[in-house]
Amino acid sequence: MNEVFITQTASFLPNEPVGNDEMESTLGMPNGQPSRVRRLILRNNGIRQRHYVIDRESGRVTHNNARLTAEAVEGLFASGVARTRVDLLACGTTLADQLVPNHAVMVHGALGLPPLEAIATSGVCLSGMLAFKYAFLAVRASSARMAICTGSEISSLAMRAQQFAAETAQTERSIKQRPELAFEKDFLRWMLSDGAGAWALEPEAGRAGGRPMLRVEWVETFSYAHAAAACMTAGASVNDDGSLSGWMEQDPATWHARDIFAVKQDVRLLDRLIARYTVAEPLRIVRERRELHADAIDWFVPHLSSTFFTERLAQTLDEVGLSIPRERWFTNLATRGNTGSASAYILVDDLIRSGRLRAGERILLFVPESARFGSGFVYLSVV
Repeated sequence: MNEVFITQTASFLPNEPVGNDEMESTLGMPNGQPSRVRRLILRNNGIRQRHYVIDRESGRVTHNNARLTAEAVEGLFASGVARTRVDLLACGTTLADQLVPNHAVMVHGALGLPPLEAIATSGVCLSGMLAFKYAFLAVRASSARMAICTGSEISSLAMRAQQFAAETAQTERSIKQRPELAFEKDFLRWMLSDGAGAWALEPEAGRAGGRPMLRVEWVETFSYAHAAAACMTAGASVNDDGSLSGWMEQDPATWHARDIFAVKQDVRLLDRLIARYTVAEPLRIVRERRELHADAIDWFVPHLSSTFFTERLAQTLDEVGLSIPRERWFTNLATRGNTGSASAYILVDDLIRSGRLRAGERILLFVPESARFGSGFVYLSVV
């Protein structure tokens, strides 16, 4: 079995950064009414700026998902990755531009690369890590000599005002009886942002122009869907028993009226289960299986959706016996925002470009997903 190295990384963040005070004018106001929870959510999530594929001045969409992803991959080629050597393209995203064809073949088409294997992984934050894991296993098993994996998001397009229906008298009554419904619809509008990242994977370290390269030691991914109901949904409505009714089961006339395609988060379920099923339970397995201990982690790189969860994450690490001092944490949440499946790619790219890595250091990358609760852990060493 081959060793696997991340030999190049790249990221692409569209347009100029959007500050907190510019978000609502960029995304628009459903029903023409300003959000009542925006400031509260932004105060708790700690994000100061993010990027959107929406031009602030004109409202024009500047990139679709395939083009955004292709821009990140082009960054790899600009760093010396040979276009003709790529024989696998694995792409993860939450919301592709279309239902069919899959996202990876659209990226392949946008890049104009020679024939290769293209695979798309679905999900939310973990879709990027699953694309990486597929690429990692392919290189390790000599199924690919060079693989490129990506994560990308264009969440802003799902957060625009026109994606949310005007409230009818019936929905207004429902919201008065259950105020959390309005919060669930509004919550993610102020949490998610756009961006794409790409990594090149090869069986030999080679040369990277003086930049550090990363050897992939192991990858672990988990799903806890057997233990928890869906927490984040899009393209479905949640029934009283917690089951989902997908968009194809419902009359098209109800799609807009019920905001079927709006991305929603059950914040109560999130608060109750996020620590247990994305950190505590899987990390106990990882610690035993991989004999992992805090002294073997020089950099802890967590995908954080909000600084609100930072303390809880630290407490849970303590509880499972993996206390990592804060000076060993690396995050870019304040300036990049929550880029979902692209977050891990952008985090690692930013860490490499920071110039702070030293040969022999070890990195634990952590990616939680709250759609139906799961997580991924990647252990890397600096070459």
